[in-house]
Amino acid sequence: MHLLRPARARRRLMIARLLGVVGLLCTLVVFGAPPASAHVEIISTTPAEGTRLQAVPPLISLRLTENIGIQQDSLHVVDERGTRVDDGHVFQPGEESEVVGIRLKPGLSSGSYLVTYGFISADSHPVRGSFAFVVGDGPLLTASGSVSAANGTNAAVDVIHTALRWVSFCGLALLGGLLFVLLCRPAGRGDRLVRRVILGGCAATAVSSLGVLVLQGPYVAGQDLSAVADLGLLGATLKLSYGKLMLLRVVILAVAGWLANRLLGPDTPLRPRYENLTMVAGFVILLTFSATGHAIADPIPFFSLTADMAHLGGILLWIGGLVQIALSLWRPVAGEDLAQVFARFSTVAFVSVATIVASGAYLSWRSVASFSALFTTTYGVLLLIKLAFFALLLVAANASRGAVRRRAIAVDSGGSVATDVRTLRLAVTAEVAIASVVLVLAAILSSTAPAR
Repeated sequence: MHLLRPARARRRLMIARLLGVVGLLCTLVVFGAPPASAHVEIISTTPAEGTRLQAVPPLISLRLTENIGIQQDSLHVVDERGTRVDDGHVFQPGEESEVVGIRLKPGLSSGSYLVTYGFISADSHPVRGSFAFVVGDGPLLTASGSVSAANGTNAAVDVIHTALRWVSFCGLALLGGLLFVLLCRPAGRGDRLVRRVILGGCAATAVSSLGVLVLQGPYVAGQDLSAVADLGLLGATLKLSYGKLMLLRVVILAVAGWLANRLLGPDTPLRPRYENLTMVAGFVILLTFSATGHAIADPIPFFSLTADMAHLGGILLWIGGLVQIALSLWRPVAGEDLAQVFARFSTVAFVSVATIVASGAYLSWRSVASFSALFTTTYGVLLLIKLAFFALLLVAANASRGAVRRRAIAVDSGGSVATDVRTLRLAVTAEVAIASVVLVLAAILSSTAPAR
């Protein structure tokens, strides 16, 4: 019998070091978090909120905290009867890229005017608000110049939008199992179920990403599901970097699916060029996720993007590996040495968890402005819940490792399982279930404004 026996001393040392790093990084997150910028904000408007003018201004302009480009249909000006009085063309009136404006139609009379705006931040979230001014002696329209990242979003669109993000994360995790198969479970290359799971994950991510792209217009505009058929909203989304990155993601996912199909198969030789291209495709896919999320809106985007990609990559490799481990336990390949599979995955899992913890601590440090924000903001509370489930996931993972340490897995000379693996199956299945909850929380957090 060949038994998998990890060295206890080495394992304890690795755990001690990991806990030390976790403790240090958590301390930095909780007590050292500096304030960072949030979504795009309105610094000033011309005219200002509540201004009373003697003549109708030819131009309405807003100064923003960041350059978000020219987003057509992001500014509307109406009179007191609700009639639109702008020319419909949003532009940058000067050399400052943070200032956007829109011209008013000529020949307007005195009265109250309401300006509404709806911009998309760099991290794809809508920012809406309004302000009013009056020309002459008439009454001022009631308006609020406040900025809200959630104001006016249709509830059904918001739920479906978040659900599609979760599906895209889950599918990406299944696709991440490809790297696990190549690194830890070469015998799985010939398993049809393994191939279906990986290619299914790739397809799920592509389809859900297309769904998010189509819903982005109604999501930002605050309209209901019927607005999905509005090609104007879709066209406006595709003009933004967000829309272009989403299209790039779908294209690269198609390439990744083709490469995965070439890498999987009992009689398919491993070709280095396919493996290299798969790594490049995976990098680009991760970039499209990070560059359309909170990390891109950070004042130091290079470090935040790097940390976010490392964080997402670590999660996908770990969860994708867990799914493949579960498949190997419930449906082992004939002649497969599970002891070697678990030995290889133990190292991969440790590196993945260390990467998740380190990068997650940095991202939390940039997203949460203070210790109190963890308890007083929606983002902070959701982050704490996610951390709690992540800790629970680590406990389940430790139970799996404990099952291996107690020789719950033993493999004979032919590579078949020789002892009862019920404990290990239950532990790994629990890990996969908890991981799916973590991905749900990640999807919700991606749709929630950071507590900066």
